[in-house]
Amino acid sequence: MTGHGRTHGHAEDHGPGRSHGHTDGREHGHAHGRGLGREHHHHHHHHGERIDSALEGSAEGLRTLWFSFAVLTATTVVQAVIAALSGSVALLGDTVHNATDALTALPLALAFVLGRRAATRRYTYGFGRAEDLAGVFVVLVIAVSAAFAGYEAVLRLMDPRDITHLPAVAAAGLVGFAGNEWVARARIRTGRRIGSAALVADGLHARTDGFTSLAVLLGAGGAALGWRYADPLVGLVITGAILLVLRGAAREIWHRLMDAVDPALVDTAEHALGHVDGVRAVGAVRMRWIGHTLRAETSVEVDPGLTVVQAHAVAVAAEHALLHAVPRLAGASVHIDHAGTAGQDPHAALDHHFAR
Repeated sequence: MTGHGRTHGHAEDHGPGRSHGHTDGREHGHAHGRGLGREHHHHHHHHGERIDSALEGSAEGLRTLWFSFAVLTATTVVQAVIAALSGSVALLGDTVHNATDALTALPLALAFVLGRRAATRRYTYGFGRAEDLAGVFVVLVIAVSAAFAGYEAVLRLMDPRDITHLPAVAAAGLVGFAGNEWVARARIRTGRRIGSAALVADGLHARTDGFTSLAVLLGAGGAALGWRYADPLVGLVITGAILLVLRGAAREIWHRLMDAVDPALVDTAEHALGHVDGVRAVGAVRMRWIGHTLRAETSVEVDPGLTVVQAHAVAVAAEHALLHAVPRLAGASVHIDHAGTAGQDPHAALDHHFAR
């Protein structure tokens, strides 16, 4: 049907784990899906509006990335000048951290730009996954930063060095912390608002670099009191903090790459579907993040006596309910199912595709 921007075709999914919304636990892939390029005109959740929302999310992410790039570049320049004057190895390491953090904005920005491209016949879900690949890069950068911080701390424990221009070094540490914390809050806030795990991970990375900057400040304070081991010991503590943040960021990116979603979203979707007029039972609900938007697939059981038009109306109502209930949902495929007559399985023709 072509009048409202949803193509209700029959595309088979021959994988395991089918579920129909009745008790046999199976699901096949006959889906009421949405056409890629057509608008839905009869209610306000049309495809064009959802594209605009996704593009606005990408644009907001880009603005945050360029803002953070400018702030961290300025921070890096200030710290580099003071590091050169003072000979502080700790400040030099912090400068490298901040420069690295500034550079992580570039692959993320590229990912947001790619994510705005329209879907193609090869990339039928679009290019939103580029954000997750950028998130992998960010996690690797955090790991390298942790290794570098630990290495520098161990070297300074083995060979303590005197630091000159201590007031300037302390000021540079404060500048580094302020710049990183400013950027971290902007990235994390925007990432959570638009649903970008990669941007949140990058914000956490900036926050860890801010803590490293505080280590420079504490180390300078210890050096002023004559304790040469203060800076490397604090550096080891900060390395541990970076590793903890690395664990959280890596877990978040892993979840995205493995198509994990918050189970509460599935509960919300099932509750919304269960209250749609004409839905007798709700089958399996599947969701995945593609960039910073969600896609969903589900099946609903209806009265077998409904006409095609009536069953189609139930599918539209079910998708409409999902769009209202699930945040960041860009679209859903809803398959219409029925229990069949006594002693008959309406999906028996598919059984040979699932033989083990």
